[in-house]
Amino acid sequence: MRITIREVAAKAGVSVTTASRALNGSGRMLPETRERVRAIASELGYRPNSIARGLVQQRSFTFGMLTNDTYGRFTLPVAAGLSEALLDRGVSVFLAAGKDDPDLVRLNLNAMEEKRVDGLVIAGKRIDRGLPVELPDNGIPTVHIMAACPEGGIGFAPDDLSGAKLATRHLIGQGRRRIAHITGRETFLAARIRAEGWQHALHEQGLAPFGPAVFGSWSEAHGFETARTMFGKNASSRPDAVFCGNDQIARGLIDGLGALGIRVPDDVAVVGFDNWEIFAQATRPPLTTVDMGLTEMGRQAGLTLLDLIDGKPVEAGLRHLPTSLVVRLSCGAEGAAQ
Repeated sequence: MRITIREVAAKAGVSVTTASRALNGSGRMLPETRERVRAIASELGYRPNSIARGLVQQRSFTFGMLTNDTYGRFTLPVAAGLSEALLDRGVSVFLAAGKDDPDLVRLNLNAMEEKRVDGLVIAGKRIDRGLPVELPDNGIPTVHIMAACPEGGIGFAPDDLSGAKLATRHLIGQGRRRIAHITGRETFLAARIRAEGWQHALHEQGLAPFGPAVFGSWSEAHGFETARTMFGKNASSRPDAVFCGNDQIARGLIDGLGALGIRVPDDVAVVGFDNWEIFAQATRPPLTTVDMGLTEMGRQAGLTLLDLIDGKPVEAGLRHLPTSLVVRLSCGAEGAAQ
């Protein structure tokens, strides 16, 4: 049988109203009373009735998360962080994949509005593109993650510029001086920012980039083909390190270098970007890469939505969250973990 709030109140020797307020963190009472009620609720295995609680508080205790990242590369870590931030507040996440189909996006937005979600997260896979439709003005607090943040909106994105500098400075610190950059399509803002960070870090040390950034697809094939052109027999000079715009490119590059008999990291050090562990750990050698902090991004977004719902002041604008470097064997650093 499901334990009710009345049973918790009876065992704690308080009224149902007091028990409810103790568990919700509302109302005035002695700290000892609140703790006693919570301890008894935990002992009895009490779980609040979310439907009844929602009716009383005019809340659904649900956040909607709409994404076009159907593969889940960016969305799943973000969703994990979002859920972590909401766990203590009893809020669940309703996830919907809208792709880039305007009609499907509208259907998902309508479904979320019908479910009366308390907050909405728009999550994407590139920082310069938003939904293919305008968000309805329905008063639902909204944040944007890894997606274009509209004027007056609240958004979260990785600090791509600092991350690129971090990767390049690390290679310089390993004694590399001829550092090339292979990255994704130039139409992507993230690709242009990461190329800018690579150049800035080199200029800080009085070093010139090893040629222009090599833009192309965000794929292993792009990395593999660039290995052939940049390191092939006809190459008059070669870099001693390469900073790649994502982990897929880096893995393709390392495979291409191996096919040419070029050793990583002995002959060429390689650093990627994303810390997509399924790629980074399986690369041989394991890939040093920049972690975008997607889980923390989701957590921060969840906390911000809770503040908005609670009526706390939240400044509009795009937040660039810190990145970090995960050092593995591909960069040649001593003591790098496998």
